[in-house]
Amino acid sequence: MLTNLAADDPLATARVAAFAQAMQGLGWIVGRNLQIDYRWGQHDPDRLRKYAAELVALGPEVIVANATPSTTALQHATRSVPVVFVNQVDPVGAGFVESLARPGGNVTGFTNFEYGLGGKWLELLKEIAPRVMRVAVLRDPASAAGTGQLGAVQSVAPAFGVELRPVDVRNTGEIERALAAFSRTSNGGMIVTGSGFALSHRDAILALAARHGLPAVYSFRHHVEHGGLISYAPDALDPYLHAAGYVDRILKGEKPADLPVQAPTKFELVVNLKTAKALGLEIPTALLARADEVIE
Repeated sequence: MLTNLAADDPLATARVAAFAQAMQGLGWIVGRNLQIDYRWGQHDPDRLRKYAAELVALGPEVIVANATPSTTALQHATRSVPVVFVNQVDPVGAGFVESLARPGGNVTGFTNFEYGLGGKWLELLKEIAPRVMRVAVLRDPASAAGTGQLGAVQSVAPAFGVELRPVDVRNTGEIERALAAFSRTSNGGMIVTGSGFALSHRDAILALAARHGLPAVYSFRHHVEHGGLISYAPDALDPYLHAAGYVDRILKGEKPADLPVQAPTKFELVVNLKTAKALGLEIPTALLARADEVIE
């Protein structure tokens, strides 16, 4: 398993545990008939390339890759070892598969976002904070997800009467300066699109949102568990359960080329009431009724 997160990241730990448990449920027991070797990229492209080569050299029967950077590193390391990706945004655009229905090569897996979620995020932001008229959109400009999700937000912004301000997430200093300037004018809010940077630097982003009093919608529930206001996103662990199913089928002889790429089917709406209170927001009853989880 090659992941772009750090070994001590609680989210990474939860994902690894979910995968191992799902494999056990399919009859694959670590130490008995299964060995899993882990490598942790820590969002370092050089580290990911090194670890991808290491894993391929071990001669595994299949490799699980978390997110685009890990899959990219493995694509450069092998075109024969089966790879099952999770948390991938645009596998066709990235060149990992020929099509979603027929991947065609040694790679298949599970996507974690649909660009259309951007419109839903803006809708939720206006529902939870109706006075918001200006929205900073944090996105990774180097990622297809960053461009696609920003485009989805832009497509619906006129209907909600909001002005958008894209903010690149190359480093925390850049975000801090951009949000400080953005917050000099009132009625601001924020949308944090999906990216590895936003996930690994969640504490810094949450602190900036709190400092500037910005109501914010996040693309990972993990942000809300750590003090963010609201998130709407695919279940973070569900893809790892499905990935175990694909690994099981590959270990039993099926080929990645014949296993279609699948989109997320389970989405979660999570609201943090403590954060809403700190921001002086009254959460609409209808929104609370729709929430999958309310953190008090």
